[in-house]
Amino acid sequence: MSTHESRSRYTDRPLLRLIECYVLWAIERLSDPRIFRVKEMTPKLESIYRVKGNWQQIVAAVMHMPPNMPALIEDLWIKNTEIARRNGVTLSPQQFTEMFVDQNLVT
Repeated sequence: MSTHESRSRYTDRPLLRLIECYVLWAIERLSDPRIFRVKEMTPKLESIYRVKGNWQQIVAAVMHMPPNMPALIEDLWIKNTEIARRNGVTLSPQQFTEMFVDQNLVT
């Protein structure tokens, strides 16, 4: 994906990056710098969404996710990476995240 395509993915969709961070966090692929940034955003997120908790709890509440959502995401990540491997394809964490979010969390 080009930088332009990446930017356009997020235009007028401010919550999308956070949702993707949540998915990357669930599959243990969220980078340390990004973890730091989303943690810093927590007070602002609490204010915007009027939900108390850490950033993961806020995203989950806003998106009406079930409590076991991280485990569900991780299971799907494992299954999909295995399917990709059997087909001779590498599925990157970002590719999985975008597919998962597009198919399950946003329209």
